[in-house]
Amino acid sequence: MIHLLRHGQSESNAQGLLVGRSNPPLTDKGRAQARRVSEVLVGVREVWSSPLERARDTARLAAPHLEARVEESFIEVDYGALDGSPLAHVTDDQWRAFETDHSVSFGGGESLASVDERVHRTLQALLEDPTSLLHSDDEHLLIVSHVSPIKSAATWALGVPGAVAWRTRIDNASLTTIGVRRGSPHLVAMNVVAEVVAPR
Repeated sequence: MIHLLRHGQSESNAQGLLVGRSNPPLTDKGRAQARRVSEVLVGVREVWSSPLERARDTARLAAPHLEARVEESFIEVDYGALDGSPLAHVTDDQWRAFETDHSVSFGGGESLASVDERVHRTLQALLEDPTSLLHSDDEHLLIVSHVSPIKSAATWALGVPGAVAWRTRIDNASLTTIGVRRGSPHLVAMNVVAEVVAPR
C-alpha cells in the first residue's frame, strides 16, 4: 500500500498563510506531529518526499530509519503571486474560479489540473508495476507531501474528477492510504491523524 503523509505544521501554516513553493520550516508542534506519526507507522519499507524542507524534515522524523528519495511530482502546487498571502486575503471570486475551473492557475503559478497530471502519472506507473509496494499487503511506501498532491492522489484512487478534491480535507501530519483491489486502486483511509496513547 501507499501511505501519503502531509507534513507537520509549518511556520506559514501557523500564521494562516497560503504556502506553496516557499520553504518555511516546521514549527515545534510540526516536529512533534511528525515524531508522533513514527509511532504508528508499520511496515514502511521505502520513503519518498517532496523536495520542500517541511516535507523532507517530516520524512526524517516520521521514518528516521529510512532515507527519503526526493520525488518532484509530489511537490506542493505553485501558488504564484499568492504564495505567502494570508488565506483571508484570497477573495471569494478567486476561490470560486479555482473551484469551478480546474485549469485555472493560482496567482499565475500552477493549476490543479497540472498537479493531477504529475501525481496521477507517477501513481499510474506504480499501479502498472506489479513489483511496486502499492501491490504489497505488508510492505508499504510512505510519500511525504502536501495538501494538493495528496488530494489529487485520493481522486486518482477513487476515479473521480479532480474538482472533487475541494470537498475533502487534509490536516497536518495526517495519513491517507491507497491500496489495490482486483487490479484497481482504492482509497483505504483519508486524513487520519495519529493518536498515540501513552503507556499506563
